Amino acid sequence: MEWSWTDVLCHPVWVVTTLLLYLVVRKQRRGYWDPHVCPVRLTGKTAIVTGANTGIGKYIALDLARRGARVILACRSKERGQAALEEIKKKSDNNNIHLRIVDTSLMTSVREFAKKINEEEKRLDILINNAGASGLPKRITSEGLEVSFATNHVGAYLLTNLLLDLIKRSAPARIVNVSSVNHKRGVVDFSHYRGDNLSYVLDDVYNHTKLHNILFTNELARRIQGTGVTANSVHPGFVKTEVMRYYSLLTQMIVSFVAFFFFKSSEEGAVSTIYCAVSEDVDGITGKYFDSDCSLTLASATARDAALAKKDWEFCEKLTGLSETKEK
Repeated sequence: MEWSWTDVLCHPVWVVTTLLLYLVVRKQRRGYWDPHVCPVRLTGKTAIVTGANTGIGKYIALDLARRGARVILACRSKERGQAALEEIKKKSDNNNIHLRIVDTSLMTSVREFAKKINEEEKRLDILINNAGASGLPKRITSEGLEVSFATNHVGAYLLTNLLLDLIKRSAPARIVNVSSVNHKRGVVDFSHYRGDNLSYVLDDVYNHTKLHNILFTNELARRIQGTGVTANSVHPGFVKTEVMRYYSLLTQMIVSFVAFFFFKSSEEGAVSTIYCAVSEDVDGITGKYFDSDCSLTLASATARDAALAKKDWEFCEKLTGLSETKEK
């Protein structure tokens, strides 16, 4: 008797096994920490979330708003940002939500955004660098940077540094940089920043940028030690978001099928970042990497290389012109 693939897929054993695996994976997607039962209030505090108009960024902003924070949505699209703002206001019953436009792929945009924040805001208690994209087509920005590196890393590096004095004055304060477990497949090559020696196969470039996120976070934590400001990086998990919208339709369809069964929702994916931003468990912890279940874990050996982190920081400092500002 010959069996076809349809016979296998329709067999009760296959169906039951798949269902059990799905239920087990869903259960394991949830960490021990539940933001809905965390009593921390943020009344009187100000938070900025980049990329807050969609995906996990929107749910992070929503959680902070529900805690009473003044939340600034840092978004590239005014239309989508405004829609997110109205939704967050309605769901949180908090009207102290504000939209500011910034394109993290352009350093001029980041500088303009930071200038307004420094002029308008009296404090900044939480900065969450969440904006990012995977699968961006090869392109060099008008400022000479590879677009994925600019969007996912250099923009966050510059923004954090430009707002750092304000954050320090608001201490105790927290900086959370959204990275990814994919950083373990990344490598450091400083020519990547200008678009050289890069392979655009699937998420290769994204992986490199996520490695730089952690190196930046670790060096930042070292430099601000003793200021009352902490900086940590986090892996949100494998999440069903729009981060892969630049991939081919076929790739998106395959990933969407797998994601339906095994990936976290955007709300679930926001949990580990919210944990790092508000939980009392994280008080005083800095320069660490958190997994998607809110647990401390070791990043890759390359990501923990202190000498490389310092070198990477200094490279970005020159790349963004911050070293020239310091000299003046």
